[in-house]
This record gives sequence, structure tokens and C-alpha cells, in this order.
Amino acid sequence: MPQLNPGDTAPSFELPDTDLKPVSLAAYAGRRVIVYFFPAALTPGCTIEAVDFNAALDKLAAAGFDVVGISPDEPTKLATFKAKENLSFPLLGDPDRAVLDAYGAFGSKKLYGKVVTGVIRSTFIIDVDADGVGHLAAAQYNVRATGHVAKLLRELGLAA
Repeated sequence: MPQLNPGDTAPSFELPDTDLKPVSLAAYAGRRVIVYFFPAALTPGCTIEAVDFNAALDKLAAAGFDVVGISPDEPTKLATFKAKENLSFPLLGDPDRAVLDAYGAFGSKKLYGKVVTGVIRSTFIIDVDADGVGHLAAAQYNVRATGHVAKLLRELGLAA
């Protein structure tokens, strides 16, 4: 799937959260949501990124942003990750990678100098209208786990 760009319509989705309850993009109607895709729960880089998002939740919420993390992990593994790291935002499982593919967040990437196929660490800022249709305000691919949230806060004008 080709990568998305700002202004594109965000692909709709409905995926199970850590309690196996379905969460959809349309549920964020009238809100701005940061959807980020990460390779695997309980790994060092993904833990850093998730903990950084969690630490920034109050600042993001005050500016009108919700945060949702999506990975190809099963919801049960995500539940373990959420509990272990005391995460306060939804983590959604996409084991068949349909949503990852729709967002262009799965494909070829460089890992330690080699080209491999896998999850492309990506972040999207989506403005969801009252009808539940989202439009991309930002689409960032190949982001680094370390420092990404701080950089995002600076870009949003929310850095301390």
C-alpha cells in the first residue's frame, strides 16, 4: 500500500482493544486523534515510545488530542504490555495487518542496514469530523522510537 499524505482521507478502522472491545476511528468524531503504529509490544523501542506518549497524555489532551497505538500483536499481549507499563491510552491489535496496510505502515524498511519487511513505525494526526470521517493533518513514516514524542510535541507547539 502506498504511503498516505496530509489531506488524505484517513482509512476507517475498527479493531479490538486490550479488553477485546471494538474501537473505531469513527468513535473519535469531532476530535483530533494521534494514531501511531508500532512493531511489537514489550520490546525496548516500542516501550520507550509508548511510555513517552503516556507521559505526554495530559499535555496532548489539554490541546484536544487523543492517542491510540496499533500493532500487529494480539490484544492479550497488548493487555500485558499496557498493564506492565501502566499505559492510559487504547492499544489496538491488528494481527491480520489490514489497518497497518491501509495506512502504509507495513512494508519494506531498513533495519540495521538490511531491507526487511515489517511494521514501519509511523504516526498520523487525524482530524475526525462530526460524521466520523478522518482527514490526515500529518503523516510521519520511519519515525524513531526515542525522542519521537518530544519532537511531535515541538511540532504541535506543545513543548515545555
